[in-house]
Amino acid sequence: MHTDVENAARGSTKSFAVVGLIALGAFALGMASYVTAGLIPLIEGAFSVPVSVAAQLVTVFTLAYGLGSPLCVAVLPARRRRAGLLWALGLFVAANVASACAGSFAWLLFWRSLAGVGAGVYLALGIAASTAIVAPGQRGRAIALMMGGMAGGTVLGVPLGLMLAQWFGWTAALWLVAVLGGLSWLGLWMRLPELPQDGPAVRWHDRLCLLRDSRVLGTLLVSLLAAVASLGLYTYLAALLLAVSPGGLVDATPWLWAWGAGGLLGSFLVVPLADRVAPGRLTLGIMVWLAVALGVTPFAAAWQPWLALLPVAVWGAVGWALQVPQNNLLVNERERQGDGDLAVALNESALYLGSALGAAGGGILLAAGASYDALGVTAGAVAAVGAALQVFNLRCARR
Repeated sequence: MHTDVENAARGSTKSFAVVGLIALGAFALGMASYVTAGLIPLIEGAFSVPVSVAAQLVTVFTLAYGLGSPLCVAVLPARRRRAGLLWALGLFVAANVASACAGSFAWLLFWRSLAGVGAGVYLALGIAASTAIVAPGQRGRAIALMMGGMAGGTVLGVPLGLMLAQWFGWTAALWLVAVLGGLSWLGLWMRLPELPQDGPAVRWHDRLCLLRDSRVLGTLLVSLLAAVASLGLYTYLAALLLAVSPGGLVDATPWLWAWGAGGLLGSFLVVPLADRVAPGRLTLGIMVWLAVALGVTPFAAAWQPWLALLPVAVWGAVGWALQVPQNNLLVNERERQGDGDLAVALNESALYLGSALGAAGGGILLAAGASYDALGVTAGAVAAVGAALQVFNLRCARR
């Protein structure tokens, strides 16, 4: 009995060591997803293009990430998931190396789009692989470690990359992303086992039938609404603080750091809850807290800007933590059908689509004359609608 327990513990430790390597790749992804925006002024000067053109590097990466990953995952046979994971990470690393070596802005656009495809496919397959190599009761913890890697890449990796870019040029940030991704690839090539195939083999066009699953659609819609509210308002966070804060606030950096630090903490603080609380109930609790934090932020900032650090940190924490129960729910729901990885890829697409819709919607409201207070309240209301939808999803699941 004692030997069996020790063997199980060793097996769990080895499995989470592999999950850690996958999370290292996610760290590089988190950097790549957000560092480009900070590099735009340097890239603008390097290639002599306007800011509006340089900003399209973010657009092509995001579109390739959000649209390309579900298509690639859909056509990937389940028995080839290990190879697919390594190829996706390899493509991401190679595209970042090529981006750093690009001789023209057109080539840089092309390589960023390929990096986006590789990133999206890797994250979806990485989450599916993480849940496949650990015990069922530890899946939430594995997903939390993955999302913690993403959050860490955003909160810690992006400032480091931008600092290197200021010292050594904009390509230094991409070289750092490539090195971290390369280390992850090497470790996974050596340590990642063949992944078990969940459920029966499914032809790629049959895998799209998951869109007829009302539970999957309900989960994706909650993720979409959360992204519209959270990531959409984040686009205007600095402008909101500068507009509503009394006394002429000129620098929103501490609040942006609070949002990022909250996201990093939330990704890890959700770990003890992920495997103990049902994913649907955990999602509901997170959506309620998100609605409150978003609605309170502009009023706290208008009263006393430093008080807004708390709701902003809570907003970041629950916003990042949300995808742990969401992805856990999708994997649990679709693993028997063999398309859990595709469900995760669609969830990531919902997040990117929601971010774009939220940013666009905020711009429309401001152009129509809405105040920044109204923008925060609207974001909170959208999150509240998402919470109400999750109540409906839970009731449907009981039937």
